[in-house]
Amino acid sequence: MAGRFTLPHIDVSALLSASPYSGTGSGGSSTPRIRAEHGRKLAHELDVALAAITELRGSDPRLQPADGGYIEVELRAGSNVDAALLWKKKGIRPGATKDANNVRTVALYVPDASQEALKQILDDYLNGPLSVIAGKPPHSARVEKIEEIRRARLEVFWTDDPAALPGDPHHLMWWAVWAHRENEAALETACERLGLRAAASDRRLYFPEAVVVPVLARRAAIELMTFATVVVSELRRASDTPVFFLEDAKDSQGAWVDDLAERITWPGSEVPAICILDTGINRGHALIEPALTTADQHAIDPEWGIDDHHSHGTAMAGLALHGDLTSALADQSSRQLTHRLESVKLLPPAGADPNDPNSYGIITQTAVSLAEIAAPDRTRVFCMAVTNQNVTGARPSTWSAAIDQAAAGAMNADDDDAPKRMFVVSAGNVPPEIEYSRLPQTDDFPAEDPSQAWNALTVGGYTDLTTIADAGYETWSSLAGAGELSPHSRTSVNWGHSRAPIKPEVVLEAGNRAVSPAKREVLTLDSLSLLTTSSTLGADTLTAFQATSAATAQAARIVARLTANNPSYWPETVRALVVHSAEWTEPMLAQLNSPAGKKDRYPLVRRFGYGVPDYDRASASARDHLALIAQAEIQPFRLKGKREFNECHYYRLPLPASVLEQLQNTVVELKVTLSYFIEPNPGFSANVDPQRYQAYGLRFDLQRRGELPARFKQRVNAAEREDGVKPPPHPDDARWVFGPGSISSGSLHCDVWTGPAIELLSRELLCVKPVVGWWRNRASKEIVNRKTRYALVVTLKAPGVNVDLYSAVITAKARIESEIAAESEIEI
Repeated sequence: MAGRFTLPHIDVSALLSASPYSGTGSGGSSTPRIRAEHGRKLAHELDVALAAITELRGSDPRLQPADGGYIEVELRAGSNVDAALLWKKKGIRPGATKDANNVRTVALYVPDASQEALKQILDDYLNGPLSVIAGKPPHSARVEKIEEIRRARLEVFWTDDPAALPGDPHHLMWWAVWAHRENEAALETACERLGLRAAASDRRLYFPEAVVVPVLARRAAIELMTFATVVVSELRRASDTPVFFLEDAKDSQGAWVDDLAERITWPGSEVPAICILDTGINRGHALIEPALTTADQHAIDPEWGIDDHHSHGTAMAGLALHGDLTSALADQSSRQLTHRLESVKLLPPAGADPNDPNSYGIITQTAVSLAEIAAPDRTRVFCMAVTNQNVTGARPSTWSAAIDQAAAGAMNADDDDAPKRMFVVSAGNVPPEIEYSRLPQTDDFPAEDPSQAWNALTVGGYTDLTTIADAGYETWSSLAGAGELSPHSRTSVNWGHSRAPIKPEVVLEAGNRAVSPAKREVLTLDSLSLLTTSSTLGADTLTAFQATSAATAQAARIVARLTANNPSYWPETVRALVVHSAEWTEPMLAQLNSPAGKKDRYPLVRRFGYGVPDYDRASASARDHLALIAQAEIQPFRLKGKREFNECHYYRLPLPASVLEQLQNTVVELKVTLSYFIEPNPGFSANVDPQRYQAYGLRFDLQRRGELPARFKQRVNAAEREDGVKPPPHPDDARWVFGPGSISSGSLHCDVWTGPAIELLSRELLCVKPVVGWWRNRASKEIVNRKTRYALVVTLKAPGVNVDLYSAVITAKARIESEIAAESEIEI
């Protein structure tokens, strides 16, 4: 394949034109309420809930009475929380929000001074005149979304796994206390007066609206502080339990290590690095030492040391630097490395103080800072195969949001010039059951926190390893077939598709497992694993390694090589190219093509991601398989009297009409990947509303068959139409694998169009447009008017056809550039 992909990708950044943009918006209807019945019910419930606030006030003399309190509001499923419950002028604001049993529940803060205003809204709804045109009571848009109002319970503030909320009032644990940033000092005061231990500022996480403070307390104390001070807005667990699964290491071919080391041209200090956040690295290994200096080894706590106390970090290092060593040791070719290693010991060795608040969000950001302070001018990729044991990534967490924040260059210590950062993380592993009859279904094990980080490249596992060569196991068979999901890999099949990003995005080799002839036993064998560096020196310098840790290290290697060979590429672009290079194996395609509808494919992409990436496809184009790349800045919103959308981008793709006509009904593929990094705003209703979590969102839309350019622009952009005019209808394009309905959250969107070449004629327009995020809803002009950037990759592929698409696209690009230049001269 390397000999096929030799042509540079085609840059089409100059083929875009920016245009004013207005969103089309969306509306909905619901069953109308019986006004009198609903109004009286809510008015009574509000009185009872507000009375509870008064009861709690002054319940503990150590705490200063609050000037407000929380009530609990239950909304119709799917209701927009801010639209229903946010009254900025009155200081009424929603806090913790969660969905359960098809119900959306919100902790609503009500200042004392606004209680009467809230009562008046319900009175107006109940007794006010109906509107002249619609015949609706006052405030119906808000009030009719409310199902019930009641006194607040601690459960409504708890947005973590319900089973993890301790029932015993004396249960002592670290709590992740979320508070509005202006309440941080008040929270500290409350903790001090109640004798609670709050983590120091360097153990806290800061987001645009919230601060997350680990607090060591019993449930009873947290409950008292929550209701008596109203400084608490949300509660979660603060103690993450990182886990990785590593089978017993076995030595293999250790004598060949020195030979391989001599055949490698080792990198200098100026090349990009893979910074491994793990258990440390033992750099004395002959295949590691030349690419890792002691100055590039760090630990969160200097007392931990920088050596590998578990062996996991060293095994990660070997794969991240060299890939699977099985083939590298066997051949005699020379190799040149274009990246090096860094290490931050993220996990404490045995005996570390168990009372330290294990907030891995802030620990991960601290690790980032340690590496960057030591080598500030170096480009790096952060690789982390550490996950939160058995904690699903279905919702944003403190840890995942901290990774998103770091990737976006928006950590608390970052300035406006802070770099965007590339993270590669693992999806987590299925426990290695030994009894065949008890084997779990991989889909029953959700991808673990923090794999849900929107801006990270999340990696799952597949396997091509099916040949068993271990002595004594000749009659055993592989558990998974070639090209299938690795038995080690978790998936996001059971995450809510409307709220969770598609994870993993890609899968790489993670090893297989072996089944006994009688199907009683399942084992992980050396021959069904990868080969990497061992943390022990001497005879056993190599070890078997598998699962999504191995897959993640290999993905980081692809990212680092792309970064080294393309220094002008942004992290967003590199991520897009890795995902864009991915292709599904035949077994994956068999599952993707079997469902009847597009929605039936959503679980499948949550199992396999977008397939298996390939460095050659990611780094270069071929005559019959080329990639168009654009890197661009866009300003999604603007504050000009009011907060509104600002612009969209149109691209004229150089699709070669003459070749498409020549190919006629020959099947071709057009793949589109859009990648950007959002600044997260976690907590509160961001758990249930992706648009509340993201700073902004972007979407792409391609001109449809038979759709004139003007009609396309009118369909995708309300600013291209006269006020009040609906978008012109045009038949949906059914040839996309997933379709626009698959896009709901996340900061990477990818889809594949497959069909006759002739159907791509006159479809050269592609639009990149913004969707709502928290940037638009912030009052600050500096925030609303921010610019951001994205990467767009479009691939045109004619599989199995001897055709020179590449030259034809280059010619078409030159033609479009000439037309754009001519149009610019006319405008001048």
